Amino acid sequence: MADIPYGSLESASFVTNVGLITSKGDNGDNVMSAEWTHHISYSPGMIAVSINNGNKSTAKSIVKSKVFGVSIASDNQNILVSTAGSHEGYLVDKIAALKELGFKFTRGERTGVYLVDDSVLQLECKLVNTVGSGDHTLFVGEVVSIKHLGDKKPLVMCGGKFWKFGEQIHKPAQVELDKIKKVFEKHIRK
Repeated sequence: MADIPYGSLESASFVTNVGLITSKGDNGDNVMSAEWTHHISYSPGMIAVSINNGNKSTAKSIVKSKVFGVSIASDNQNILVSTAGSHEGYLVDKIAALKELGFKFTRGERTGVYLVDDSVLQLECKLVNTVGSGDHTLFVGEVVSIKHLGDKKPLVMCGGKFWKFGEQIHKPAQVELDKIKKVFEKHIRK
């Protein structure tokens, strides 16, 4: 099977949140933005973060320290996300630069990595697995601490652009769900 050319998987077709991934390593504290940040297990609570293999700072720091933070960006953190994603942590002290720009961070109590203030959710994770996945590596972490930060809404990413949540679309009414259930029951394989 031939490789699918880059861009064939149109990003306009996918909707994601943005995780602000924090780590501590040889170059000090660091933060990067990661569009591919996913909750993958309830028990134990686990998060997967996909990081480009060209990343020279965050990936090394996570592998060496065995811990990382995930702060789910809120819909008012588009500048922070753009800035954290456009500079390399081994070249620039992004935390110091972002603090100078007015962004705030808090040390995680369980891992010691920074977590991003004003985000939707703050998670401290211990690394349990890495999986090579093409041009990215999947870092799987078990959540060791979680903080919900009020009623903020997550920043939405689609088509390389930032979005806010819009109107809620309600699930079908119970009457409709009951009708659907009866149809599916008629088609149970024997």
